[in-house]
Amino acid sequence: MSNPFIVEDGPQPPKVLKAPLEIAATLRQLQQAHDPLIITFHERKQRFQSYLIEADREKSLLILDEMIPNDGERYLLNGEAFRIEAFHEGVRVAWECHDTVQITEHDEARCYLSPMPQEVHYHQRRNAYRAQLKQSEQIKVELAGAKLSKALPGQMLDISATGCKVRLHGNATHHLQAGQVYERFTAQLPFGTMITSVELRHAQYEERPDMTFLGLRFHRISGQDQRQVERFVYQLQREARRIEGAGLL
Repeated sequence: MSNPFIVEDGPQPPKVLKAPLEIAATLRQLQQAHDPLIITFHERKQRFQSYLIEADREKSLLILDEMIPNDGERYLLNGEAFRIEAFHEGVRVAWECHDTVQITEHDEARCYLSPMPQEVHYHQRRNAYRAQLKQSEQIKVELAGAKLSKALPGQMLDISATGCKVRLHGNATHHLQAGQVYERFTAQLPFGTMITSVELRHAQYEERPDMTFLGLRFHRISGQDQRQVERFVYQLQREARRIEGAGLL
């Protein structure tokens, strides 16, 4: 019997996935969304970035893209254990690798062959629906504040009632600090221009597209803007469900 006091789409307790089919399906989501992977080696502070090229359940094998920076390869050659962490639509996905990793090539590009993990930690932490924006409807934004020497223009990629994800051209990470509140975030939303303060939750630079991706949380947003954002998110959610129901996805 369901408990009416449990919010089904709210934050869920962490789960450990152990079924191979469930693990492969979860990892393929990271692959298809091109979500960055953060690699850390035990007892080392440096962080490395990679991507999941392929998750092959039949061969029980993962193909990981070349690390950035690539000097982390010497730790792989040493046989050091490492941890991989990624975020997909508010879900934290993490696993560890204690096995030998093979350095090779895939489609003439450097890559690493790693065994499929035996277990994956899966934690749904966000309780707000996040609406994806299509390429044709991405919204222009600008991030500014006392901590920035100049405003940073970009595009909004998705939005929820509590925050949004945006991208900036180039590497903007040296200008930004996670946890910092920036007083002037401007977004050209369909209902008009919204100006509010935001808290930077994370900033991730990706070298190949040469873009910085930011996770922002609305900070002390006005009641009117909050209602407008919620209405906009609801419209996007309803449209996504209509398209999915019509089999157009």
